[in-house]
Amino acid sequence: MFRMGTPCLEVLLRCNLNRLCYTTDMVIGACKITLHLPECHTLKEKRQIVKSVLARVRNHFEVAIAEVDENDRWQIAVLGITCVSNSGLHASEVLERVRQYIEESRPDIVLSNIESDIIHW
Repeated sequence: MFRMGTPCLEVLLRCNLNRLCYTTDMVIGACKITLHLPECHTLKEKRQIVKSVLARVRNHFEVAIAEVDENDRWQIAVLGITCVSNSGLHASEVLERVRQYIEESRPDIVLSNIESDIIHW
């Protein structure tokens, strides 16, 4: 079944043989950012700005990002951002850098609310 030197056997030998355990954690960083877009006066303007922010963040960081709420309000956008890592500190730093990047690259946007959570899976 298992040969010596295989990763599965090494994991089982390091753990109690009665239960299966994993040696590394998967950490999920999730962040919800509410943007206030004071210069927008139509949904079309909002879509252009949000689409630009989403594309820039995706190209610059390895994160998943989407507009998740307030789709019909033309001066408010809520973005959901997630990343997966093996370190909670790394996931937190990535989300913080995304937040800073949005603030610095789009001074016309006000970040009105930021909620973050780190989930150890």
